[in-house]
Amino acid sequence: MSTSQDDILARELAYHENLYSGFAQSHFARPAVRALRSNMVQRILHLTGANSTSRVLSIGCGIGDTELLLAPHVRELTGVDLSPAGIRQANADAQQLGIHNARFIEGTADVAQGPFDVVIAIFLLHHLSDADLIEFAAHMARILTPGGVFYSLDPSRHRASGAVGRLLIPSLMKKYQTDDERELDPEETRRLFGREWKSVRTDTYDFGSSPMAGLFPGSSAAYNLSRGIDDLLLRLPFFRQYGSNFEIIATRS
Repeated sequence: MSTSQDDILARELAYHENLYSGFAQSHFARPAVRALRSNMVQRILHLTGANSTSRVLSIGCGIGDTELLLAPHVRELTGVDLSPAGIRQANADAQQLGIHNARFIEGTADVAQGPFDVVIAIFLLHHLSDADLIEFAAHMARILTPGGVFYSLDPSRHRASGAVGRLLIPSLMKKYQTDDERELDPEETRRLFGREWKSVRTDTYDFGSSPMAGLFPGSSAAYNLSRGIDDLLLRLPFFRQYGSNFEIIATRS
């Protein structure tokens, strides 16, 4: 790893250690954010086919707020993150909630023992360079079972919400992202996946509902309303191309 990559990793880790030392715990527990995470879980189950027999790996799990909602639906779940603070919180929450089929370990994907039926990466790929993303995708194919599914969710370079946010509320935008992360082009990201995959496709997750959860975290009603509007808007190609976050759904050969 180059010096610049070491520096980026150190900055990212410092940012997330701070994030997972108070703010994330309170923010992610807000009603709208919980509703968003619940929607994510249902989407993951639908698109990956994960069920009560599935071994699931989540890379970049943070404090495990999505993973602990997903765990009751699968056989076992392993979460991995570089942040010691995030992993401590995730394991503590699993114990408090009585969730015994989920474990959280500090490190990278290399520390998880496969094979897995499903691998998920929520808001992770946009932290990687193109070269690292190619290597990451190849590793995902190696640790998945034949026919296994990889799912990711990341911010789109074309998102209308990002352009509006940077113009109207730049300080709030910076609160939710680091200087080193980036927005990704869905099609360019799809092409970085190699030949190990039977199929790789993209989809648009949302247009305005995720930003609404960030702006109004105390109102699950506001999120659910905006999610319903999203489901209508995303039927139209115009809104799909300017969606806030996009998905990669890749099936291993």
